[in-house]
Amino acid sequence: MAALVLLGVIPLVIWAGLILAHGRFWTADQRDDRDLPPELAHWPSVIAVVPARDETDVIARSIGSLLAQDYPGEFRVILVDDNSSAGTAAAARAEARRLDRADRLEILPGEPLAAGWTGKLWAVHQGTLKAEADHPQYLLLTDADIGHAPDTLRALISRAEAGGLVLTSLMAQLHCRTFAERFLIPAFVFFFQMVYPFARVNRPGPTAAAAGGVMLAQREALKAAGGIAAIRKALIDDCALGALMKAQGPIWLGLTHRATSLRPYETVAEIGRMVSRSAYAQLDYSPVKLIGVVLGMALVYMAPIAALLSGGALTLLGLATLLLMAFSFQPMLRFYRVSPLWGVALPAIGAVYTLFTVQSAVQMWRGRGGLWKGRAQAIAS
Repeated sequence: MAALVLLGVIPLVIWAGLILAHGRFWTADQRDDRDLPPELAHWPSVIAVVPARDETDVIARSIGSLLAQDYPGEFRVILVDDNSSAGTAAAARAEARRLDRADRLEILPGEPLAAGWTGKLWAVHQGTLKAEADHPQYLLLTDADIGHAPDTLRALISRAEAGGLVLTSLMAQLHCRTFAERFLIPAFVFFFQMVYPFARVNRPGPTAAAAGGVMLAQREALKAAGGIAAIRKALIDDCALGALMKAQGPIWLGLTHRATSLRPYETVAEIGRMVSRSAYAQLDYSPVKLIGVVLGMALVYMAPIAALLSGGALTLLGLATLLLMAFSFQPMLRFYRVSPLWGVALPAIGAVYTLFTVQSAVQMWRGRGGLWKGRAQAIAS
């Protein structure tokens, strides 16, 4: 009986601790539409580097949104065509001509993947080397499936300059319209913030992270840190870059509605493939950590359900834990404009993400780790 009581009490204590003493991760208060910095008198030069591999379905919208930036300073875009098999470059060129911004776009054919590099970072590396010749003050590293509001770059530069930031990153708003997306996408960001509380990222200390969709890097600081080559094996490249850059100076990471993912996820399986590419890498490819995560997720998300169904005082403990869990999820659900009732589904969502993590490990053991666009690129070392 004592063991059952502990299984009721421990999850409640854990959730209370997360809410009260874990960097207020759940409040979703680190956002780019708050504490807006003033407009600048001088706007620094920026070059955007966009790695793209078989992105014909989204590249026109993505590149078009970059070329249409309402930015007063010098700005251009380098698209690195990462050995695409489809018409990615042609679609980008056509959009640039349609907008009469062909002078802002340079397309760099990517070289074959070099040994010891992940595919995306190899493409980004080539783009940053090309940009280096023009000595821009900032590099905007953004993905080929991200759409940008016209003032995205202005807002990023204003914040970076006001705070003396060496890296300013936005967690792009992910696509959240299908049932699978409403079920799993807000929780994806919620869990990310649980691992890397944004408020702790944004102040001095060891916590460092970034979101790969939108990262504005001070060029000189990136160069001093060793450039993209310093993280060439990283599968979770955004957080690796965040840690690299925080050693050079202050960084900032926040939520945004300005930058949005253009790629929908129609099914749970599609989201599972996205998560599984890097979940085991987050655990340093360690079977011991994998076992610990599975047991921990069972304790934190499944044990309250068992307590709820056990009767007596355990039912009250389980109910209290589930209410805390649902309460902590509400700010993220509001950010994504989905029903607050998804809060009661968090135990089921946690179980699904646990399965994704196990799936990630199995893929790695089968030599298919980090599978993306035909490349298995996880490098355990």
